[in-house]
Amino acid sequence: QVQVVESGGGLVQAGGSLRLSCAASGRTFSSFAMAWFRQAPGKEREFVATIRWSGGSTYYADSAKGRFTISRDEAKNTVYLQMNSLKPEDTAVYYCAAARELRRPGYIYDYDYWGQGTQVTVSS
Repeated sequence: QVQVVESGGGLVQAGGSLRLSCAASGRTFSSFAMAWFRQAPGKEREFVATIRWSGGSTYYADSAKGRFTISRDEAKNTVYLQMNSLKPEDTAVYYCAAARELRRPGYIYDYDYWGQGTQVTVSS
């Protein structure tokens, strides 16, 4: 079993930055991938970014490209999401997820383990 716990959400003004963290514990595999999704009120959960644990390949949603950066610290089993130039439309609950074996980076059902989420609110 794998547990993932997010932290780092909060309230920020438009144009500001936040860094989210996701700590993974339990059994992990070299084929693992970890991702960030988000869900705004009244909307479906959507893919933001993912990173393969082995090799560090990254994938981004179009909405995240150029503003968000996903990275990992292997020694700490932690994944980060650096979010810059935040917009009010980035307001959502951000979820960390882990996939035992990633086949489709943005496909929500490929992810096996989920955190409880952390709220990010961007004011205009």
